[in-house]
Amino acid sequence: MIARILRSLRTQGITHCVLNLHHLPQTIAAVVGDGADLGVHVRYSWEQPRVLGSAGGPRHALPLIASDPLLIVNGDTLTDVPLEALEREHARSGATVTLALVPNAEFLRYGGVCLDDDRRVTGFVRAGPAAEGSYHFVGLQLARRSVFEPLPDNEPASTIGGVYDRLIAARAGSVAGCVLSGEFFDVGTVDDYWRMSDAFAARERREGVIFGRRTVIHPTARVTRSILWDDVEVGAGAAVNRCILTDGVRVAPGAIHQNEILTADGPTNC
Repeated sequence: MIARILRSLRTQGITHCVLNLHHLPQTIAAVVGDGADLGVHVRYSWEQPRVLGSAGGPRHALPLIASDPLLIVNGDTLTDVPLEALEREHARSGATVTLALVPNAEFLRYGGVCLDDDRRVTGFVRAGPAAEGSYHFVGLQLARRSVFEPLPDNEPASTIGGVYDRLIAARAGSVAGCVLSGEFFDVGTVDDYWRMSDAFAARERREGVIFGRRTVIHPTARVTRSILWDDVEVGAGAAVNRCILTDGVRVAPGAIHQNEILTADGPTNC
């Protein structure tokens, strides 16, 4: 996912990125490195030892970032909404923060963003009937450095439900929405991950299988509708269907796996 996000940013002219890392940071750093293979220059902000939140993370990363406003991208969302349109709306509105939005089609599952007629954010609503007619934040935003600079470093803080709510209360129009059309995948659950992977496998003509690096599948093995991470080996005569095989998994010859997540510690039903 991180490689897809960085490649997408590169195609839209973004060349310098800071990755905010917390849980198992080495897994992302090992894939991305300095970003050269993906056409970008990458530095890392280490969010340790505790999670700092959607506002505390950007605050901690500020010394590594020269730009103003900041383009903030969620790491668990893939979207193709155009950054150029977000930049135009941010300039037009004069807002301190501009959120990329799409209509909230799944309001029973997702909370929403409420807008007035001038596309100013008036508040945020929890998932449920009250979110019908709201907008869904797709994980892209532009925000002025001044939003985060007053926050104490290394202290947890949130944007929605915290800093942004205070901005709206202090000045109407300080947070704006940019309603765009585009595709997005919010990968918050295993089911979400399957939907995203199936979609990309279909468009990349991979016959329902996503392969990582250094994957080896024996010619007599059968792998269908599965996701194989890096350094995976599938032995002779093995059958793997609708499985996620994480880094370094070895499938024994003749083994049969279906609807499982396979790790080095063993399988888990999914």
